[in-house]
Amino acid sequence: MHGTFARRTLITATALGLALAAAPATAHAQSAPGTNAPVRVTLTVQGPDGILFKGKIRTRGHDVSTATGGTHTCDGTNGGANPSAVPTPTAALDDAAHRRHFTWDGAWYASFDDYSVDTIKNVSGGASAYWNISVNGTPTPVGGCQFKLNAGDAVAFTWTAF
Repeated sequence: MHGTFARRTLITATALGLALAAAPATAHAQSAPGTNAPVRVTLTVQGPDGILFKGKIRTRGHDVSTATGGTHTCDGTNGGANPSAVPTPTAALDDAAHRRHFTWDGAWYASFDDYSVDTIKNVSGGASAYWNISVNGTPTPVGGCQFKLNAGDAVAFTWTAF
């Protein structure tokens, strides 16, 4: 009986020790900021006749819904571009549209796992133009749901004629 009690005590003490040793690591992991932490960026929407929107937007990657494209993830994991969720240009456009009460629309292309931004504030690219996405003055090499934004980035959606 004494041996059984000693084993139980040893097992309990070991389990408790492991739990206590793991607790600080778990608490530390939870307090570390995620890669999808909100960032503040400057967003400019340049139409064919001038600026349609310019302002600072706080954004992070999230699901986006458009009338034409439906609801899809737009958090940088699209197309395997990033291993975890991050803020993206299209998410920033979507956040600006919701907060500043303007519309945008885009088709969803499953083969690219991304939206094509087709209309912003009722200005359509149509057959002769498209909405170019650039960050810090450089066109993005991937779609607007795939490109990772950092705090302070300058994001531009520019109406561009063919």
